[in-house]
Amino acid sequence: MTWLTTLHQRARQLKAETWALVLAVRDPRTPWYAKLLVAGIVAYACSPIDLIPDFIPVLGYLDDLVLLPLGITWALQLVPPAVLVECRARAQETIQDGKPVSWVAGAIIVVIWLGCAVLGLVWLYKTGKKMVSS
Repeated sequence: MTWLTTLHQRARQLKAETWALVLAVRDPRTPWYAKLLVAGIVAYACSPIDLIPDFIPVLGYLDDLVLLPLGITWALQLVPPAVLVECRARAQETIQDGKPVSWVAGAIIVVIWLGCAVLGLVWLYKTGKKMVSS
């Protein structure tokens, strides 16, 4: 098996684990702190905006290759084992039927990023206004 094939299989497994975590968040048996961490990790994994932009050499893929898998591993440890087994089975069924799509989650992520952009622009405007009047 080539290195690229192994990497591709690991990416599929990571995608399945991420979807299992999405299902675990919806389960009432999952503790609130695990739900909070999982929601943040899944939102970041699905977000088109990275903590470290991909165009920065080497460091750009650090969050995708290291931080995200570490966060998922941590979240998997917080979810009760019985819930995780059930959610993994449901995730495999969903992935085999077709890619899972959540338009609501996508819309929420876009709204959050737009809100951050607006706040950043307001801050820049106020900072620039203070600098001009000084």
